[in-house]
Formats: sequence, structure tokens, C-alpha cells
Amino acid sequence: MTNINITNFRKNIYELLEQAIKYNEPINISTKNGNAIVLSEADYNSLMETLYIESIPGFKEELIKRGNAGEEEFVSEDEVEW
Repeated sequence: MTNINITNFRKNIYELLEQAIKYNEPINISTKNGNAIVLSEADYNSLMETLYIESIPGFKEELIKRGNAGEEEFVSEDEVEW
């Protein structure tokens, strides 16, 4: 995570935002009133999806259970009627 004060963030906003987008590198901007975090849209969307999945009761456990299932639990692609 990049840590920067608000003055330097203003001076370098374009480059810092490009870095956040290209490398998914969060930016911690410090001000005298507190800090703020800048995330790429991809990181933000990923975070929101994770929070949504975590909010569904039992969903996470079901995903883990199915992910650990053996091959016999799955249907071959050839057997699926499209």
C-alpha cells in the first residue's frame, strides 16, 4: 500500500491513480483530519462481491464443500444438454 500525504497526492494524482488502477495498489492518503483509502474499481468490486457472498447465510460453507467434492460429484460437460 502506498502511503502519502494529501499535498503530495494532489501533486501526483494522475500517476498515483494510474498506479492504483494498473497494479491494484491501494493508496492511503493522510490528512490532518484523518486518512482515506483510494482503491481501483476492480479492487472495490472484488471487495463488494466478497462482502455480498459473506452476507448470505451458509453460502461460503456450501462453496467450500462443493469445491472439496470429488470428481464423482460432478457431471461431465458432455452429459449436459445445452
